[in-house]
Amino acid sequence: MDTKRFATGTLVGGVILYVAGYLIFDLAFAGFYAANAGSATGVARDPQLVWAVALGSLSYAALVTLAIGSRAGSSNKGAGVKTGAVVGFLLWFTADFIFYGIQNVSNLTRTVVDPLLELVRSGIAGGVIAVVLGKIR
Repeated sequence: MDTKRFATGTLVGGVILYVAGYLIFDLAFAGFYAANAGSATGVARDPQLVWAVALGSLSYAALVTLAIGSRAGSSNKGAGVKTGAVVGFLLWFTADFIFYGIQNVSNLTRTVVDPLLELVRSGIAGGVIAVVLGKIR
């Protein structure tokens, strides 16, 4: 994958991941996350550091872009959705269960549900990234 495709996929994917994350986690499931917090208190930032979330979204998008760009035949929307969903699920399953094992930030229910919601978010981003990469030659 050339630099132009990588940069474009990362930028577009970062925006999609940021917006989808806001819609899913801050709006649709905010109550669920609050109700399934662990015993740790005072860990949420209010307000959030937008620049840090944006950088994380770009890094996440770079990973999804690399996964899509390195798989033969994954530059169509369906394959991009699948690749993005698998990458996001595995990334957050890993992080959530490690965090669950070493921190009291979430309970087991939240630890199980979070990677499933990330599957949706990264699947959407993967589909968009694949379409964008398919248009860049």
